[in-house]
Amino acid sequence: MNKKLLLALQKRNKERLQELKIKLEKGEVRAEDLEEIQKEVDELTEQLKEIANQLPTMGDDEDGQDDGYEETGEDGQGDSENSDGEDRDGDPADDGSREGEQRSGITDEQRSAVMTAIAKGLSSRGRVSVKPNEQEIRRAFARFVVGQISEAEARSLGIEAGNGSVTIPEVIASEIITYAQEENLLRKYGSTHRTKGDVKYPVLVKKAEANIRKKERGSNDEISETDIEFDEILLDPAEFDALATVTKKLLKMSGAPIEEIVIEELKKAYVRKEINYMFKGNDVDNENPGALEKKAVAFYESEAIDPTAVDSQKLYQQLVKLKGQPVTEVLKRSMWVVNRAALTVLEGMTDTTGRPLLYEAPNGIGYKLLGHNLDFTDAADGTDPTKPVFYFGDFKSFHIQDVIGAMELQKLVEKYAGTNKVGFQIYNLLDGQLIYSPLEPTVYRYEVGASQG
Repeated sequence: MNKKLLLALQKRNKERLQELKIKLEKGEVRAEDLEEIQKEVDELTEQLKEIANQLPTMGDDEDGQDDGYEETGEDGQGDSENSDGEDRDGDPADDGSREGEQRSGITDEQRSAVMTAIAKGLSSRGRVSVKPNEQEIRRAFARFVVGQISEAEARSLGIEAGNGSVTIPEVIASEIITYAQEENLLRKYGSTHRTKGDVKYPVLVKKAEANIRKKERGSNDEISETDIEFDEILLDPAEFDALATVTKKLLKMSGAPIEEIVIEELKKAYVRKEINYMFKGNDVDNENPGALEKKAVAFYESEAIDPTAVDSQKLYQQLVKLKGQPVTEVLKRSMWVVNRAALTVLEGMTDTTGRPLLYEAPNGIGYKLLGHNLDFTDAADGTDPTKPVFYFGDFKSFHIQDVIGAMELQKLVEKYAGTNKVGFQIYNLLDGQLIYSPLEPTVYRYEVGASQG
């Protein structure tokens, strides 16, 4: 098969995946069709991988245009732009998808699993990069930050550098954010909004009472005003930085994959800082009042439980009461996020009939507790990591704003010269807050043994 045919097949497959993605978002896929669609997505993804593997081995077409590289690059950008658009309209789209799920009978987990598979297909890459320019950018970026090429050389290769700092290329920034989505549960289950600049992003929450009247209104019988609970919160990106260090010995090793070493360290450093900012928000001079731990409504025990010797039946009763805290609308979309201490306790607990309280979901996606999905993370720890901590609620109400193109890196040589290391300080503009109406709190926090006041 020649290059043009491969590109045509690649385009057709990606268009089909995009079509399926839109149908899922609109709730136009029925539960009984889900298995067939999953199979189709897997087949299309496999074909796209094969195409991605074959394209780099082919030369340019006779007309001299390297359509293969162009096509793949634009596809990746297009997908990013689409998600950008969806994020800006995050709340309405969210409501629409939830209504669609109710009509189609597909659960949020099933939809998420298929959407993840589609995303992998749309971002398929071959064993050899389909877009050499991306590989060159990665290598140039890594070589510049470790001092192997000059600032002028870096700029000639498409790297934006100056005044001792370098803008992290979009291909690497998106890789860092993707890694963050895997490690940071608030990115995984929250609502993300990508903006083009450092602008405040409004999130509106309101609750209104409707007028009801059986008789027709007369000329002097106007519609009366209704009280509205209106809470406007602006996501305002804060200056956010993280620090990664790499030993000089490692950087000078011949044959070492420099770009992989640098990017891996950047990922880890960034995610550690981001998780702390969103879960706890207690960094000095950069506190986050909307952090999950600060903004979630505290739930306290009606009967004291010793956190060092947890009575499983007492804890079971408290968890049932905690589950009953959110209003019905929120409860339908709620899930559990717990720390490892809580997970350990749950694994040995049974309900009043002797059945395990925690069990694996039938669809194979994580755990279920009292009928709701459960995930766990060390980020949910309180001051004492040995105390079980439970969060319960709708985590879609945690809103994150990412500013596109804001991620920068500064090399710190002198600061770590005494330890034979090189430091890399990552700078970004970011905000993440739990946002809800005072009338309808969306997330509750329960720490075993904690007392009010």
